[in-house]
Amino acid sequence: MTSQGSPFEYAPAPESRSIVDIKPSYGLFVDGAFVDGHGGSFKTISPATEEVLAEVAEADQADVDAAVRAARKAYDKVWSRMPGRERAKYLYRIARIIQERARELAVLESLDNGKPIKESRDVDIPTVAAHFFYYAGWADKLEHSGFGSTPLGVAGQVIPWNFPLLMLAWKIAPALACGNTVVLKPAETTPLTALLFAEICQQADLPPGVVNIVTGAGATGQALVAHPDVDKIAFTGSTEVGKAIARTVAGTSKRVTLELGGKAANIVFDDAPIDQAVEGIVDGIFFNQGHVCCAGSRLLVQESVYDELLERLKRRMSTLRMGDPLDKNTDIGAINSGEQLKRIRELSEVGDAEGAERWEVACDLPTQGFWFPPTIFTGVSQAHRIAREEIFGPVLSVLTFRTPAEAVEKANNTPYGLSAGVWTEKGSRILAMADRLRAGVVWANTFNKFDPTSPFGGFKESGYGREGGRQGLEGYLR
Repeated sequence: MTSQGSPFEYAPAPESRSIVDIKPSYGLFVDGAFVDGHGGSFKTISPATEEVLAEVAEADQADVDAAVRAARKAYDKVWSRMPGRERAKYLYRIARIIQERARELAVLESLDNGKPIKESRDVDIPTVAAHFFYYAGWADKLEHSGFGSTPLGVAGQVIPWNFPLLMLAWKIAPALACGNTVVLKPAETTPLTALLFAEICQQADLPPGVVNIVTGAGATGQALVAHPDVDKIAFTGSTEVGKAIARTVAGTSKRVTLELGGKAANIVFDDAPIDQAVEGIVDGIFFNQGHVCCAGSRLLVQESVYDELLERLKRRMSTLRMGDPLDKNTDIGAINSGEQLKRIRELSEVGDAEGAERWEVACDLPTQGFWFPPTIFTGVSQAHRIAREEIFGPVLSVLTFRTPAEAVEKANNTPYGLSAGVWTEKGSRILAMADRLRAGVVWANTFNKFDPTSPFGGFKESGYGREGGRQGLEGYLR
């Protein structure tokens, strides 16, 4: 299914599902083996078709206790005592297996998450492997990190559904490199690649208990966060849940890193290369259906180029192809869940009610699954909720500015501070803007570019701590 008015009609090019063997049901991964949980179970579905993919165990308090005990035993007896060069070998082995099984992982990620296969294939999985390679290199060099070389102990890690395997890599790779053991809870809507990663740990002969994976919903995560024998909590997700975690661990000795929401400003000056900027805007907000914490969801355009840029942006949006996530031609996949689709619709309706002007790509949405067309709102003011609240979907709010000072003021007028983008030909302006923007990451003439060697994290309600790069080691060492 392509957007109406698209200049090309592409023949379907579906990726085969046969490379993935999805089991009817999955247990928990504890102490190096898959085990039955003591809680109930839940279904994980394909957001593109609403087809049930598998039944997954829901870990209760007893299961979390068992996983933490296994992690503590592995930490005390094996992993923390192992020389860094030996830990590195395991991380390298995991990275190579991820590369070898990349196609399988990409197909499974797109099935369970709804994102286009070309994104999981070309962006997510290669970056996952790169993180394990990068932190494998650090494992025997921790004394040069500047953060000490002693691991913390057991790390409890809770990850979101937008980049299931990539967020796993962001969390597990530095933790293992530093000598910590891990209990990880994937999001309840996207557990399957984490469970396949558990098989990869077995394939790599990782010592039992070093990585444990407990599936479940919020109660499972709460049990992990509050567990008295967990030394470190690493969380990526909503600001609301991040605040709850901060309250839970307050007064304890737990170390915490939080990577939370965002409402990034993507700032286009009048001297910017317009076509390049348009590509960056599209990538900034429509990549992964806008399910990106650092998405460029607020577009700030200098008034003198507003009309031209908007015309080119609409023309480019009309060429985006929306449909089957496993089709290699697809640009826009499915919204991850019915709950998330409901939120996107509600906030978009608020934008209408507040007087903003909606424009969306005219296309026929599939009757099954969760879908929302790429959408932009113009006539948006800073008072509008769609300019202030994180929608976490393919919805762009467009504002204007006249001077660099006004752009900075509007960009910083948010409780968030995760990322920003600056588009201009002037290097001095890029540096001046980056210095004044209260954002953890500022991209220049690009957007949504990630590298394992580069730290990522936010200011204000976007969280604290950094993941990636040398700085990503700090949260796992003392």
